Formats: sequence, structure tokens, C-alpha cells
Amino acid sequence: MFSLTPEDQLRIRVTIKVGKSAREINRAHCLNQREKGRTIIEIAENLEMTPRTVINICSAYEEQGLEAALKDEPRSGRPEEHDARVISYVVATVCSDPPDGFDRWTLDLLKERVEADKVIESISRQSIWLILQEHDLKPWQQKMWCVPNLNEEYIERMEAVLDVYELPHNTEVPVVCVDEKPVVLHADTRPPISMSDGQAKRVDYEYKRCGTANVFCGVEPKLGLYFNKVTPTRKAPEFAQFLAEIAAHYSGAKKIILVMDNLSTHKKKSLTEFFGEENGEKLWSRFHVMYTPKHASWLNQAEIAIGMYQRQCIGGSRIPDIPYLEKKTIFWNRAVNAKKATINWSFTKLDAREKFDYM
Repeated sequence: MFSLTPEDQLRIRVTIKVGKSAREINRAHCLNQREKGRTIIEIAENLEMTPRTVINICSAYEEQGLEAALKDEPRSGRPEEHDARVISYVVATVCSDPPDGFDRWTLDLLKERVEADKVIESISRQSIWLILQEHDLKPWQQKMWCVPNLNEEYIERMEAVLDVYELPHNTEVPVVCVDEKPVVLHADTRPPISMSDGQAKRVDYEYKRCGTANVFCGVEPKLGLYFNKVTPTRKAPEFAQFLAEIAAHYSGAKKIILVMDNLSTHKKKSLTEFFGEENGEKLWSRFHVMYTPKHASWLNQAEIAIGMYQRQCIGGSRIPDIPYLEKKTIFWNRAVNAKKATINWSFTKLDAREKFDYM
């Protein structure tokens, strides 16, 4: 539980009211909101920060005190980037039992394990935290669980998907991964203040909630082709139309291998109810559907694509409505597809057998 001393609470209130440095005032707001029990994601949205920055500020306070938290100089350089093998290894590790004597995995334990297993020479605690955030994994919470039973069905589905990932790229039988992402819509309560001295514009930390939206995310990893479609919800009709758009793009393919989770709308019924029995059946037959096991979102490469979309397109900006989100998404799709940013997945069936210790 994050807490401030009474003396630091007083100084933070003074900084917020009469502080002269916008950066220190923003950091004071961060610590103040964390003290009041707001989550890291909420603070990041309120103050237009990244979750990484919020973590840095709070960690600086806990480790070095208020002075370091308020005045810590910004770090230079680009954030660490890691390939799919490292990401998969971190996710698979946190889904396994922690070392003897520990109730759950910590960031330090994960860092030690990944480096000891020589998956990568060095990785920061912040990079591990970001990987866990992107996959909605919270090993520090008691209720967190990922692989309750490594049963025959789990292994069969996992190995089938991993076998598909090892196939060479084939235009006649493309592999496409699909998932959904909810997006909370926020609007400013007051207009941002544009600065004339080259500083970043100032945005009030208060905001208005404007509902939610959904983004269907599809990716052909080996080609670096991304399909992101904004919809009001993720209900069956929207899913059916999304698959129709994917099928239309691969009109010349013999079969489309579709990797996704076993959500109730991810069924043939969604297509037949929307397009009719005959057309829905015909559209569904275009796909060879492969469902990931339960509690194995890390196995779907669409999760990596969603992480890219979240960081690059949505970021920390406020999105007030669906039309604006659609506009941003269309531009992001064009830009990322022009770059053909492929996903280098290297976690194999042999890696899984070694990691999960079976067979």
C-alpha cells in the first residue's frame, strides 16, 4: 500500500498550490492521487502520463524520498524493446509456480529468472512490468491465476497453435490472429492551454467519461499486416462483419488459419445469424479456426499487436468519441502497414515442453 508521511503530504499540497515548476506540480499530483488509492492506469490517464512514468515517480519516493520523486531528472534514451521470445518467456514464467519460499512472482524474481535462463542478457524491472500490463497479468494480486490445470486439452491446443506459428509464410494459407480491446472514452472538462514558449500544452487532470468502444485487432504476424476495426461493442454482429472484411482481403487464399480465444461470439453462429445460414456457413468455411487454451492469452500474437496499438495509437491521449478513435485507428493502420512491422515469434513447442516441464 502506497502512503505518504504527514510532512510529505503537507509539502505536496503546498507544491500543488504555489509551486513554480509545472513538472514538479504534475509529479506532486501523481503522488497525491496515488496516496488517495487511485490505480497507476487511472493516474496515467488523469495526468496524461505513461504508466512507466507513474511507476518511476512512486518508486523514487519509496526508495529515495520526496525530493527525488519531485525533482528526478527525466531519463534519456528510448524504452527497451524486446522480441516475442522474451515476451513469451516472461508471460509463461509468471504463469508457472514461483520459487520455493515465495507466494507469488515479483518483478525482481522474474528479472532474475529471465536473465539466469539466458533468454536475454539483461532486462529491467520496468520492462517486465510493461509486459505484464500489456497482457493484463498481476502476479502481486492473490486472485491472479493463468494455468490452473495443464491438462491434455490445454497442451493439445497450445502445441497446435505453436506448430502453426512455425509454418513458413504462405499467401495461399495465411495465419491471422484476432482479439478485441476495450477502449474507455474520455473528454476534457476544460480546453487544454497551449503554451507559447515551446513547452507541452497543459491539460487539466479532470476529465469526463464518455462511455466505451471496442477495437477488433487482427494481425498476420509474418507479413506485418494489421487489421484494426473500431466498433461500439464486441457483440456477434460486429464480429461477423470483422471476419467478413478479413475474408475479403484474402479473397485469393485457399484457407485462412484463424487464431483466437474461445469467446462465446467467436463461433459460426455469429456469422449465420447475421449473414443468414447459407452465406454465414460459406464465410465460416473460409477459415480454419484454432482456439487458444483457456487462460492462455499470451499465446495469441494479436496480444502483441494490441500492445503496439495501445502504445503507438492510443498512448496517453484522451479520446472523446468513436469517430475520433476511428480516425486515429485508420491513420495508425496505414502507417504500421506501410512499415510492414512483422512479429518475430520464436517460442516453440520444444520451449513450451521445457518451460512447463511435461513429456
